[in-house]
Parts: sequence; C-alpha cells; structure tokens
Amino acid sequence: MTLGSLPSYDSTAVETIGDHAVVVGASMAGLLAGRVLADGYERVTILDRDPLPDEPVARRGVPQAVHAHVMLEPARSMLETLFPGYLDDLTDAGGITIDTARELEYHHDGGFVADGLDSVPMYCASRPLFEQLTRRHASETATVTLRPETHVTGLASDEDAERVTGVRYREDDSETTLSADLVVDARGRNSPVPAWLENHGYPEPETETVSVDVGYATTRIERPPEETTTMLVGTSPPTTQGGAVIPIENDQWMVTLSGLHGEYPPTDPEAFMACAEGLPVSHVADILAANERVAEIRPYRFPSSTRRRYEQLESFPDGLLVTGDALASFNPVYGQGMSVAALDALQLHAALTDGTDELAPRFFERAADVIEPVWQLTVGSDFAHDATTGPKPPGTDLFNRYMDRLIPTAHDNDYVAEELKRVIRLQQDPTKLLAPGVLARVVAPNWLTS
Repeated sequence: MTLGSLPSYDSTAVETIGDHAVVVGASMAGLLAGRVLADGYERVTILDRDPLPDEPVARRGVPQAVHAHVMLEPARSMLETLFPGYLDDLTDAGGITIDTARELEYHHDGGFVADGLDSVPMYCASRPLFEQLTRRHASETATVTLRPETHVTGLASDEDAERVTGVRYREDDSETTLSADLVVDARGRNSPVPAWLENHGYPEPETETVSVDVGYATTRIERPPEETTTMLVGTSPPTTQGGAVIPIENDQWMVTLSGLHGEYPPTDPEAFMACAEGLPVSHVADILAANERVAEIRPYRFPSSTRRRYEQLESFPDGLLVTGDALASFNPVYGQGMSVAALDALQLHAALTDGTDELAPRFFERAADVIEPVWQLTVGSDFAHDATTGPKPPGTDLFNRYMDRLIPTAHDNDYVAEELKRVIRLQQDPTKLLAPGVLARVVAPNWLTS
C-alpha cells in the first residue's frame, strides 16, 4: 500500500484508549508516531538521548542528517495533516518549494525523464530543518512532552514478560522507571527490541538483509536566491555512482555524491569535483564549479537495507510496538525513509481506531502492507547491480528487465514519466507500472505514443 491506497487520517476516529504512551526516539518516525498516539492517550512522552534544541542543527543520533533528504508525498501530506501550518513554517524558515514537473531534473539510464503530466510541489530543506520544525509542532501538541538527554536503558515488563509496562532510563547515575500503557520503539535500525525479545523467551523477527555498501559525500554551496534547480542522477548498471543537488534554506544547495558497493565518493575537494565530473551528465559538476563551497565535505556509510518481519511473529508482548527504521531501513539513495515513517504513522492511526486489543499484530500487518511495495521497488532496483547480495524479492529479475524498457520510454513519453514519478513519490504501487496504458506505451510505443 502507498499513499493513494490508504484511508485518510481522521483524528476523531480514535477514542481515548489509555493514559500514557511512551515513544523512545525523537526521530521523524518517533515524532509522527507520538502525534498519532496523542489522539488516543491522555499523555504522550517522547524520549531521546540527544539534546533537542529549537534550532536546525544535526543531532549526534542522526549521522545521515547532513546529507541530502527529500520530502516525498506521504511525508508532505502527513506532516501538514498532523501539524497544520507545518509547510508554511517550513517556507518561512527558508525551505524551497519546487514544481517536480518543471524544476526537478531526473537523469536515469542514459537520459532525463520527461516532465510528466501533473504539477506536484515538493518542499526542499535540510534534514535538521525538517526535524526541528517537526519537534516544535510535536511539542506544541497539548498532551505531548519531549524529554531530551534521556538515556533509555531497557524495557520494564510484568513478571512473565507478557506485557511491557514502561521503560527504564538513567538519571543521576541511577535507573528510574517510567510507566506506560504503550511503548513505541523508534530507535532506528539498531533497535534493541529483538535482543529483548530473545532474552525474554520470545522469537526474534526474521531479518532480511540486502547488502548495498553505499557511501555518501556531501557538501553545501552558495545558491543564488532565484535559482531552484534540483537534480537527481540515478545509478543504473554499469554506473555505480550518482548524485543529487537539492536547494535548501540559507540560499544554499546541498550537493551529495553517492556510490554503491564500495565505490565511495571522496571527501578531498579536488577528488570530489573529479567524481562529480565523472557522472553520466555534467550538470552536478557545472553547479559545483560555478558556486562557492560553504561547508566541509562529510562522508556517510550505509551497509545494507534491512527488514524485520515482525508481522510473522506468532507471539509478541502486549504494550510494545516498533516503527520506522526499526521495522525497515532502506538504501537512502532513494530518499524514502521519511515517507515510509509517515505511512507507518498513518497505519498506526488506523490500527488505533480499533482499540488496543491485539494492537501489535494488527499494526505490524498494516505496516508490512506499507513496507512491501517500497521494499520491492528499492531492493529490486539494487539487484540490477550484480554485486548486490541477499534475499531477492520474487519477480525482481523480470521486473528489472521490464524497467530497462520503461525508463528509456519515460525519457520521451509524458504519460509513462508521470506514472513512474507517481511510483517514485510513493503515491501509487509499482504494480501500476504494469497497467495497460503504461504497458502498451513501453512494449509497443509505435502504436501508442502519447
């Protein structure tokens, strides 16, 4: 399921179902989950080990924060729905709004994808600004409290570990327990919940790991205020390196170079420029050459996409959920993390409308419906590269051969380009690319060319 196939958010659909919910991790996933929980719980507390300043600064717990991020449609829709005025605040803080049909240049598989048919806005900013405004709006929700610099050391439970009853955290060199009716773990791909399950006699979720060995290098450069050029250069075999140019606040562009399977972009300025010049098109290098660099070049490594199959567990304690990257962590070059977190939050809302009975299995099933098409799309795309290893989704090779024909068609065909962009924006499932109108244009373009 993607945004277009899910029921809409309705705050009145959730009745009060508990006194206190605790979210561990003030990530985008944690903040969105916390806001959704506020519809059903009298109090919501969001804990994080980092300071949480009301300034757009990168947090220690988000090492990818200084690199390029994009806000796809689910994140845009949910942030504005849960936090009315969020997009205006983003714009007032210097965020840039572009028209994805006219201002986003997307190069993939030998050419630029056509404009498409719809004019869809995309809001561009740095990850720290996205997070800071989300924190501010979350903290302004009457029943939500953010507690920074709180180091959670474990989960509290009843004697038989059949129900999680809160969290333990370190305070003044001692451990304190914070009681809760529900605990949501949003601590990312290194979530300790699987280890807790094993230690308390539960099965661990099956974990699928697909090795991509991605490396990033990112800097920021000056941007003329009137310039909003946005550029994405994708990787398609045999090319393993790509790039992105994203307009952000403070009249800057964020420039990120990426490389798969150990082909890491360098952080030395001259070598970084040479790497940009080696991309299939010169546009990224041209923008770099024409504008002054205002930040150091920072690296980042991402070893593998990871999915934990909580929906397959036959037993799971009451009073506990996991969300965000703790469920599935995707190759970041596709820019889908914030939007999957938003879709998780929407599914959590839907699960809460039916109360708390069997909440965990119901939520995990719903979250799996969100994760599945994104996993198929991103992991399937990574398997176009022979060096990718891990469990391959069924039908990947056949679908990739089809995409080898679809993307060149999208270079010149607005209809196919629009359907492709709707999939990339997570507005519709990848199966829509097999619909008759697209299939005819890809397989028999001379019959149907518009």
